[in-house]
Amino acid sequence: MTTIQHWINGTPAEGSAPHTAPVFNPATGLEQARVLLGGGSDVDAAVAVATAAFETWSESSLAQRTQVMFAFRQLLVEHEEELGRIISAEHGKTVDDARGEITRGREVVEFACGLGDVLKGSFSDQVSRGVDVHNFRQPLGVVAGITPFNFPAMVPLWMHPMAIATGNTFVLKPSERDPSAANFVAELYRRAGLPDGVFNVVHGGKDAVDAILTHPGIEAVSFVGSTPIAKYVHEQATSHGKRVQALGGAKNHAVVLPDADIEFAANHITAGAYGSAGERCMAVSVAVAVGTAADALVEALELKAREVKVGPGDMPGVEMGPLVTKASQERVEHAVGVAAKQGATVVVDGRGLKVDGHEEGFFTGPSLLDRVTAEMDAYKEELFGPVLAVVRVDSLDEAIDLINANPYGNGTALFTGSGEAARRFQRRIKVGMIGINVPVPVPMSYYSFGGWKDSLIGDSPVHGPEGIRFYTRPKVVTTRWPQPAQQVNAGFNFPTSN
Repeated sequence: MTTIQHWINGTPAEGSAPHTAPVFNPATGLEQARVLLGGGSDVDAAVAVATAAFETWSESSLAQRTQVMFAFRQLLVEHEEELGRIISAEHGKTVDDARGEITRGREVVEFACGLGDVLKGSFSDQVSRGVDVHNFRQPLGVVAGITPFNFPAMVPLWMHPMAIATGNTFVLKPSERDPSAANFVAELYRRAGLPDGVFNVVHGGKDAVDAILTHPGIEAVSFVGSTPIAKYVHEQATSHGKRVQALGGAKNHAVVLPDADIEFAANHITAGAYGSAGERCMAVSVAVAVGTAADALVEALELKAREVKVGPGDMPGVEMGPLVTKASQERVEHAVGVAAKQGATVVVDGRGLKVDGHEEGFFTGPSLLDRVTAEMDAYKEELFGPVLAVVRVDSLDEAIDLINANPYGNGTALFTGSGEAARRFQRRIKVGMIGINVPVPVPMSYYSFGGWKDSLIGDSPVHGPEGIRFYTRPKVVTTRWPQPAQQVNAGFNFPTSN
């Protein structure tokens, strides 16, 4: 049985903690590896080497950092297939979906390749007689990332390229459910020429998380996961003097107006709801059908849900793989049963699905629920599975009020042919990321990713301009170079530009 080790100071490391956890293949239900569960001593070891590496990496030139990022980006391209299969084997998503995840993560690396322009700072000449002012940004030190199982490559890639390109060193604590992608990326960094100790991986559970949140040598923590844990991370890390990015859960709505192209909307909502088995923080989990759009939309969604091909993620033609664990499968199928008892119409029931040759896999089929109300558990809870709830409303304003009343505010979409409706929607909606005829509005890397309300704890989104600000701190320098013979009287009053 393979044991997945930590990655510290440029090499695999056994660490000090003897405990391990199983890593399953979700398509077979079989344990395929063990992963080390690190603790405080392993975090200490990673921070120690990252602190030493920071002394030289923070003084490296922008040219050196850029060269590493360009080389790393090329290695991600060359090894996309291999990394995609590693992700599929531990997460369960299709290999094509995993490739898409890698591509979106690689876009952040490409943004990091151009940070030389973003970090230029500014200069103001002659703000007072003989006095100039300029500013620049410097890295923080050792920073850390705590990332979820659903995007074992992409979400960490939202963090560490930005941190490393701005001169920080990084400690990653990935999910113990699919840990191998992190070590594979670490090896690519080594091959790209990144100095030892700049990027480190510590595997583990809550012990490792708590050690990161309280470690005096870590300056900032980035986190993506559920809202309760995001609140815990934010509270613990900020109380220990750290900057925090804490992205939480979601309940993403797609509103369909009567003037929308129903076939177009149903196609995209189906993909947004059932892609990656619904295990996305940007998954479409609620379709809000407005007025006369409802019956036609439900009919189209039913046909498309029944056509989704479910199977092992590495099988050609498969569109949706298994859930990540047996517990996830049981939780999602239980939620469908609860919805039926609470009055929802189960239009498509994905429970009890068995895939030939993979009967022990963690599979459940797409489920479609109609006539769901805001009081039902299927609406209130983040199910994180292939369940799409349809809520019927009478008007766009009612749809907006429904979404604004929801505690989450990560992503939302509107399907319409009306520019007026789209403009009204995007201005009034209390959600951080909005798609107009786009079901999953994940922004490009040169914009920042982050929701509102309980989907973002604190005020620090990831990557893009906000990512640069998060991983650096500014300095402002006021300079005077008087001529040797020049006499400048010092004043005891507060300095002004006179």
